[in-house]
Parts: sequence; structure tokens; C-alpha cells
Amino acid sequence: MTDSARAAAILWQNWQQRTRIDELPKDCRPLDRAAGYSAQRDIVSLSGQNVVGWKIAATSAAGQKHIGVDGPLAGPLLANRVLENGATISLNGNVMLVAEAEFAFRFARALPPRTNLYTQAEVLAAVESLHPSIEVPDSRYNDFVRVGAPQLIADAACACWFVLGPPTRADWRSRSLISHAVTAYLNREPAETGSGANVLGDPHIALTWLVNELRTYGDGVAAGQFVTTGTCVKPVAVKPGDRVRADFGEFGSVEVELS
Repeated sequence: MTDSARAAAILWQNWQQRTRIDELPKDCRPLDRAAGYSAQRDIVSLSGQNVVGWKIAATSAAGQKHIGVDGPLAGPLLANRVLENGATISLNGNVMLVAEAEFAFRFARALPPRTNLYTQAEVLAAVESLHPSIEVPDSRYNDFVRVGAPQLIADAACACWFVLGPPTRADWRSRSLISHAVTAYLNREPAETGSGANVLGDPHIALTWLVNELRTYGDGVAAGQFVTTGTCVKPVAVKPGDRVRADFGEFGSVEVELS
């Protein structure tokens, strides 16, 4: 087995068993982004699932500081872990225990790898729809804030569960997402409020970053896939029995129940 395949096998086994490791063994530990993404691809292969979307972790300065990285991280969202609005998600074994309110964009056409960077205009032209969404992340490490970017990337950038809301009917292309308010409700009470400015300054910037990250380290974004651009609010601490609703105003809302 290659180093990335061995790393992926260890992480995938812990993912399935809902167990944790301190970090990957030194002889297969990824040391840079390229090696991390290689292990990530091997996890997808082991899962037997299609990648239906992509997530971005650490899109705020506070988030990057919290997990000890100097920039965002991309991770795949597996088909059997992407659920519809109102779904119930199990927190059994979850170490992070947070829910995040995020702007998600579905692509009408593919943006494959190429030599030149994609511009924001090119990326937005390929988008079909905007969706409200909630991510419930998790990690396969006991202390995910200490393992560093390559190991976090290998671990699918803390991907776990994701709830994709319906496409908004509002004319999102004519609106600024930077100042657009987003409120997360916990058991019907306001818990956290934020805006698109918390996502690399603008969700459009985060979306373009993700496309170019996959242009460099992956196979690009495929038609029909979506990209969720990172939490607009401070992650909401949750426990079994809680219900979270993310309200994006005129862009709609999305809910999840936690068991």
C-alpha cells in the first residue's frame, strides 16, 4: 500500500467504527497538502460513495487560529451523508458537537483542472442555484486542533454530515452576500448571528478558492456537485435532542434534528 492508502485505511476504519486516533503514524503521515489530498481521494474510494459536494473548513480567521492552520481546507461530501431539509442526524461518537450555517452553491456545469486560475466571474457563471445549509462536522482525531493542515485534509477536512436546503427562489445574484444576515436557532431560540463576511470576507471568494484548490489538487468540480462555503455564524454547540434551524432571510431556511 502507498502511504496515502495506508493513511486513508486508518482514517476510514475509525470513521466507520466511530473511534479516534491521536494522529496518523509517522510512516504514513501526510506532510503537505498534496499528500493530504491524496489520502482524501483514497478515503472516497474506500467509502464506495460518490462525491456529491465539497466543503470548506476554516474560512474565518478565528476558525483557522482554532485548528492551527494558515488557510482554508477542502473536503469531499459523500452521497450517503448528505441529507434533505428536516433530516435527523445521529451525534453518536461525534467529538466536535457543533452545527454550522452555510451558503451552498450547486454547479450547472463542470470546472475541470486547467493551467490558469478560475476567476470569480467564471465560477459564478457555472453556478445553477444557491441553497441554505447546515453542516454537522466531526473528526477522526482525539484532538483535531493540534494535528495540522495535512492530517486534517487527509481526514476529509472534518466532513461528516450535511443537510442541503432547497434552492432559494430569491434573486441571489443581485444581492451582496457579504452583509447578508444569517441566524442560527437552537430549539427555537436565537443562538448565533453572523453574515457572509465571516466566510473569507465573502462566500463568492470562498467558492472561487475551493474551485481553484481542486483545480490544483483534485479533479475540479463536476456538474451537479455543490460547494458549501463555510460557517457564517459561530458554530453552535449541540447535543442529542436539539433541533437547529438556520435562517437565511429571503434566501430561505433549513433545519436538522440531532439524536
